[in-house]
Amino acid sequence: MIEGLQVRRLAKALGAEVTGISLAEPGEAGIEAVRELIAEHMVLFFPGQFLDPESHVAFGAHFGPLEPHPNVRNAYLEHPYIFELAASKGGVADEWHSDITFQEEPSVFAILNMVRCPEVGGDTLWANAAAAYEALSPPLRDLCDGLTALHDADPHGRSDQTTIHPVVRVHPVTGRRSLFVNEHFTRRIVELSHAESDMLLNYLTRWVASHRFTVRYRWTQGTIAMWDNRCTQHYVLNDFEGERIIQRVTVMGDRPQAACPPRWEPYRRAVNPGATSRLDRQLNRHLKGERPPLDSPVPEESAS
Repeated sequence: MIEGLQVRRLAKALGAEVTGISLAEPGEAGIEAVRELIAEHMVLFFPGQFLDPESHVAFGAHFGPLEPHPNVRNAYLEHPYIFELAASKGGVADEWHSDITFQEEPSVFAILNMVRCPEVGGDTLWANAAAAYEALSPPLRDLCDGLTALHDADPHGRSDQTTIHPVVRVHPVTGRRSLFVNEHFTRRIVELSHAESDMLLNYLTRWVASHRFTVRYRWTQGTIAMWDNRCTQHYVLNDFEGERIIQRVTVMGDRPQAACPPRWEPYRRAVNPGATSRLDRQLNRHLKGERPPLDSPVPEESAS
């Protein structure tokens, strides 16, 4: 660790506040320290950084390739690598999710700059999806290990953007297994019927959000947060009044690795051309490589 660096754990499950480092000029030692800390704590908070957009982007580029948001346009800022959301003009991400899991290679890390926050409210919660997996009973873990799930970008009006990921993924650095389904982007379990999928997904998404797996953070202006999308989910409390402006840099470059190969074929009705369920038809189209017309125009802003 670098001299003067201080780390304060925020919850047993995950999360740490880090001081004594300048993210504008972290140096090689600082970047290596951040890599070690994010592997240990999953979400890090760096108060009082006040990074400008170029410093924000430069910090993120140390961790992998950067991409803008694939569907949502910025509220005010024009920048090729920063996603901006102003809550006074649009929504907040008030459903549990990992970022852009509807892509084949979803986000590795998100690095968020709190540009402006309300005096009260607007906290964000994160959940440790690895701890949630490990706390399941052995039979349920075994079932989840062999399943896959369909994700789409329906919250962005893009239900045509779909992909299939393992329900349980293995972290490429720590080797821990974690649940990789979320209430925002995950539509169904591929190998189960619609009713069975609803039952299991509802249970798993509620389970991940159990208080014992979470940390809650109260924002201050100028704070930088960095989290690992491969093993966490997050949720914004929509309980505030006033302007809340965030700017996010998104680090890409990872494909979820399954705990084991799928043990079963896709649910039989989903591969039947005469499927009547909307989700069965959606899975059928995905498996055939077909894309339906857009359900609605791409929104200027939405939860992400």
